[in-house]
Amino acid sequence: MNRPHDARGDRFGSAFGPSRELRSRVKLLPEYARAHNRALVLQTLYHAGELSRADLARETGLTRVTISDLVSELIADEIVKEKGTRESSGPGKPATLIDIDRDGHQIIGIDLSGPSRFEGAVMNLDGEVIARDTIDRPPGDDGEAGFAGMLELARRMIAASDRPILGVGIGTQGVVSADGVVLSSPNLGWQGMPLRDRTRDELDLPVIVGNDANAAVLAEYTFGGDRSDFMLIKVGRGVGAGLITGGQPLTGSRFAAGEIGHVVVGTDGGPRCVCGRDGCLEAWVNVVRLRSAIAENPASREEILRDAGARLAIGIAPIVAALDLSDIILSGPAELLDDVFIAAALETLHERTLDGVFDDITIHRTVQPDIVLHGAAVMVLAAQLGIS
Repeated sequence: MNRPHDARGDRFGSAFGPSRELRSRVKLLPEYARAHNRALVLQTLYHAGELSRADLARETGLTRVTISDLVSELIADEIVKEKGTRESSGPGKPATLIDIDRDGHQIIGIDLSGPSRFEGAVMNLDGEVIARDTIDRPPGDDGEAGFAGMLELARRMIAASDRPILGVGIGTQGVVSADGVVLSSPNLGWQGMPLRDRTRDELDLPVIVGNDANAAVLAEYTFGGDRSDFMLIKVGRGVGAGLITGGQPLTGSRFAAGEIGHVVVGTDGGPRCVCGRDGCLEAWVNVVRLRSAIAENPASREEILRDAGARLAIGIAPIVAALDLSDIILSGPAELLDDVFIAAALETLHERTLDGVFDDITIHRTVQPDIVLHGAAVMVLAAQLGIS
């Protein structure tokens, strides 16, 4: 659902861009009707901006009595507020406008995917960054040191907030279950790490945990271009992918959809991966290795990036063919994921997919800033308010 320009100008657009909701295939049960209607009202207001109660009734299809009841409840919960009256030249009482109180609560976002630092931000409900900070990644794969560093950063962000906190969203490398357990993250030294519960117990706040690439793909889908089938590949300390198919995020039965980083690409060995094998995709393409290789041999920069782009395409060609994808979006350092990298990836992808079918596939970089932090905000909005 595209959000039209409104009286708040392009404030929302500057943070996230046009937004759309995820499509739901869940059949509504009667006992969940009120929660569904509440989320529907919030979703409509979030993407449309200021509306009257009568506008909301028309937009949602709910009765005016239901709208009045829900709006009163949301105002009491300090999620929605009245914004004054609409100018009117006709007879009758001017309509009172209401909107999400976008500055009434704040969201803490944590991104654990960076090659050398964890990033944190305090955001309002529009995703505007109010405060940010970073902390160095602990060296090696000391899981407890990583958790302590993440917790320290989260506490700094909480201290920097000046509104009630809606929740804490964490985007992390690795396979993450629906209940926030990091099942496997070699880069962070976590196996079966109950990250959501441990963080919630320490901070005494709602906590939502997701894979960093899955968080990023939510931000790209909800606030990016008008597409419903695509893959976002995040290149950082590791390599991971998030998938949207038919307007739905694809996580898989093992929560490992998009875990392309540990697919071995090629039969020529390759660098040793943190998982213990040789030649995994992320061992070839991770930011630390690429920057180091270019620094050691600047004259070979183009060759290094062409090889990295080709390795990426080898890893994703079967996924592109299996899911009939037409759009691949890259998130990572622009100086590495440049035209050389993209051209090599496209060339190899065309060589490894059916001729004439995937000729129109595109690969390009995202324009979304702070994409994992914004994805963390989407996770919190969805979990706490039903907004996507």
